[in-house]
Amino acid sequence: MAAACVSVVLLLSVLGSASAQLSTGFYSSSCPNLLSTVKPVVQSAISSEKRMGASLLRLFFHDCFVNGCDASLLLDDTSSFTGEKTATPNQNSLRGFDVIDNVKTAVEKACPGVVSCADILAITARDAVVILGGPNWDVKLGRRDAKTASLSAANNNIPPPTSSLSNLISKFSAQGLSRQDMVALAGAHTIGQARCISFRSRSQGEIRNDCRKVN
Repeated sequence: MAAACVSVVLLLSVLGSASAQLSTGFYSSSCPNLLSTVKPVVQSAISSEKRMGASLLRLFFHDCFVNGCDASLLLDDTSSFTGEKTATPNQNSLRGFDVIDNVKTAVEKACPGVVSCADILAITARDAVVILGGPNWDVKLGRRDAKTASLSAANNNIPPPTSSLSNLISKFSAQGLSRQDMVALAGAHTIGQARCISFRSRSQGEIRNDCRKVN
């Protein structure tokens, strides 16, 4: 596991450089206390229930594996819109949405209308790993929130736990991930799905006021 975690950190550092529009200092002026605002909320959630850390990681993975890390997973269904929460891999399975809501509330108090839900998911996943004693890495920021989601993509793209090796290789390859990447990421509890940041330019989308609905 330790070797896998080291592999993931190295992989993340390389992948982050592939998206020039993202930066670790993206909010240095607009929300300088962002990281110190997020971590206590995540710490409190994990202190109350330790396995919440893994749940937050899984949220990030399931978001990123469908059209990139754009917080599309967080959108609630409406009378005219069906999001990704009811997809087979997600329904009655994913948890931690309330933690993301709490983080968003804290961030909005500090920096209203500035930080995307997509970036909050990325930071929260990293903090969860660190709090649980895993490796640390710099999170590059500047993502925009999706204005839509894809139920069909969530059903088709996210590999189920019953996947065969050939099916896993195929699904990871479709995301631009090699077999070596797949082994490293799976061995470190899928932390490295941050790879999907390269799928969507930060110039697209919006900054949601509420992570569960478009503005």
